[in-house]
Amino acid sequence: MNTSGYSLDGLRVLVCDDSRQIRSLINSFLNGFGVKSVEEAGDADESFERMVEFDPDLVITDWNMPPTDGLDFVKKVRNSSESPNPYVPIIMLTGYTELYRVKQARDAGISAFLAKPVSARALYKRLTSVVDDQRPFVRNDLYFGPCRRMNVRSNYMGGERRKA
Repeated sequence: MNTSGYSLDGLRVLVCDDSRQIRSLINSFLNGFGVKSVEEAGDADESFERMVEFDPDLVITDWNMPPTDGLDFVKKVRNSSESPNPYVPIIMLTGYTELYRVKQARDAGISAFLAKPVSARALYKRLTSVVDDQRPFVRNDLYFGPCRRMNVRSNYMGGERRKA
């Protein structure tokens, strides 16, 4: 599967999902891509504990993981003083694909969004896009995470253009 020239064997990935079957599937895909170090967690609270212990290079998280959801987990990773790496790339892997939910996840600070059901090809494509992502992180009173603008157009002159 790894045809892009990436060597992912040194990548440390944390997979957070309340479904053991999904965690196993994602783990199998990652192993197939050459990733050797994968840790798993079954809910958001456990995910943050594993994050602190494991200090992953990448997090793949589900949204719906009672009692605390994946969105709150993402916010905690991005904003908690206890977070070992608020800059860690986070892929939200979820069955919630409504536009307002995609925007909620983006506004919480995810790096990428991926819909379930997931294929190995789709996960690999998203994983490599996150590895290649060069967007800077933005911090203001309401948000901390990757710049939400996917395409930077220097000739944009609209009302929401950022001031230099």
